[in-house]
Amino acid sequence: MRQAGVRTLVLLGWLWLLAGRVAAAEYRPLPPAPRAGLTSDWLIFDAPRNRLILFLPDYHTPARAYYQWISFRPSQALPISFPARKDLSLFLDNRLVFTATSTASYSLDLSRLIPPGTPPGPHLLCVWHPEVPPAISSFSNAAGATAAKPGVVAGSPLQVMPRVRGHQGQNVFVCFLLIIGLLYGGIRIAYQPGFARIYQLERLWSNSPDDQDFLTKPTITWLNLLLVLVFSLSLALLLVAIHTNIQSIVILRRLFDVPESAIVVRILFYAALVATFILGKYLFLELMGYIFDVTPLVIVQYREFVRTILFMGLFLPAVMVLYLGLNQKLPETVLWISNGVVSFMLIATVVRTARTLQRRTSLLNLHLFSYLCATEVIPLVILLKVVVFTF
Repeated sequence: MRQAGVRTLVLLGWLWLLAGRVAAAEYRPLPPAPRAGLTSDWLIFDAPRNRLILFLPDYHTPARAYYQWISFRPSQALPISFPARKDLSLFLDNRLVFTATSTASYSLDLSRLIPPGTPPGPHLLCVWHPEVPPAISSFSNAAGATAAKPGVVAGSPLQVMPRVRGHQGQNVFVCFLLIIGLLYGGIRIAYQPGFARIYQLERLWSNSPDDQDFLTKPTITWLNLLLVLVFSLSLALLLVAIHTNIQSIVILRRLFDVPESAIVVRILFYAALVATFILGKYLFLELMGYIFDVTPLVIVQYREFVRTILFMGLFLPAVMVLYLGLNQKLPETVLWISNGVVSFMLIATVVRTARTLQRRTSLLNLHLFSYLCATEVIPLVILLKVVVFTF
């Protein structure tokens, strides 16, 4: 009986150990899957605690350096693409591996920037700019990367070549440009008298009775609505081409998260924003006219604004043709010309509107001058900041 009891205890002990091993094997946590490529989880440096913390756009203030852990495996490519301002730099494990020599879009393989012989595992990627916060929302994983060429030292920044600006969406730009040309031609044939009243250079700064007659005609007509649509599409096409990142505005990014690679969607989205701004300015002018008690000037001011901006928009397709023809050879020059044309268009619209109001009533009156600043000058400064100086 005693031996039977000992055997029973030994058997129970073996069963207990076997059950523990099975339970341990069943509930053992799996190792975390390696993170391949970039994610939307960026880190910033918390100086008081001396550690990296998760960056929350709605909570933390923008920083000039953002971090992210990436996983590296032998013979595994890590291609990424991003638009970069001049002097933007990338660091891997606190080692400088890339610096943008000009404002352009870039594609590179992070695995080729890691020194040979580096063991696989996590590596710390840092995106830094000396002056402004980097646009980390524009960093994305590319579809693939080119294989390393024989004789090229891996990790050398010289092998990172800038991607031609606009090359990715060149066919899309050409198609939209053809659509804009067809729309202008069709509108000119269908509404020839009204089209001529707007797009005649000698009438833009004249004081003829025909010129003043335009300010008494209805503003919301099919002709004007169609021209506003074409103008919005032209300006949106140019904004996407010169990589003006309007979605860096927090409110727009939260309401409409349009990916950087969706060129057609971004063009249509920017066109909708421009058209909404033009048509919605009338409500803004009515409100400001009521506040400043200058309601009789509102309709004249808005009609002059619409006429001038539509006339200036006729030059946007020409700038787009210049962009498609010279962007590969002179990207910086084309960028300056594009921004210059957009700036001139906005400033000339304000000057023309102020000149028209000056003929109706003296702007030397401090009250009217304050109204003009509130309705034209301050919006002009905001538009220049958002549209021209964003990128």
